Amino acid sequence: MQALSATYSIADKAPVRAAEAPPLPGHPQRPLLVRHNEVAQRSPASLEGRAILIHAIAHIEFNAINLALDAIWRFDGMPRDYYLDWLRVAAEEAQHFNLLRAHLRTLGRDYGDYPAHQGLWTMCEKTEHDVLARMALVPRTMEARGLDATPLIQRKLRQVGAPDALAAADILDVILREEVGHVAIGNHWYRWLCLQSHLDPQEHYPSLVQQYQAPRLKPPFNETARRQAGFSEAELQWLLQN
Repeated sequence: MQALSATYSIADKAPVRAAEAPPLPGHPQRPLLVRHNEVAQRSPASLEGRAILIHAIAHIEFNAINLALDAIWRFDGMPRDYYLDWLRVAAEEAQHFNLLRAHLRTLGRDYGDYPAHQGLWTMCEKTEHDVLARMALVPRTMEARGLDATPLIQRKLRQVGAPDALAAADILDVILREEVGHVAIGNHWYRWLCLQSHLDPQEHYPSLVQQYQAPRLKPPFNETARRQAGFSEAELQWLLQN
């Protein structure tokens, strides 16, 4: 294992450490990675448009596997339950990816057939030296956005009414239900880390958003799912007002 260097301390506890890592662990030769504004966007009204949409979601889930595993090995000195939580998340993200890839294959497509972007992984790289920022800005910010977007995507797919569109919407039901739990884990460890450092979670979050230039989240928000994932009413109000 590569040498570790201390980069984050929690009160008087042992330092949490971050290791040097390859920028794209486990990344296959395909898909071609492009800028976010270069990714094809088509209406789910066509089969090709639905394939592009499902491919984009599959790529998010693929990255989410690596995000969970990165959270395990990169940060040393966390409680045992932290590592068990993220190991479970990695396993569930892998199941999500497999469901979506299998669905793509029923459409005559496969993962890697379309270009993809690395927006989610970019925030992982930005927060590689700070576990508190990682918990704040990856699971409870970037991944929580999926809680908001998924019902809108499902609505469009069900409006299409084609058998493959309805099957895709059903797969997203499974993913949405489990993603609530993943965001809840991020919320839990973010608050735990804030407590260790004597920080107010709600007051500290906006400063992290600014420091790491996190994307500004826009409504509509899935308030029900966010409450289930552990967001407080005050946090929801902040989202709506900012």
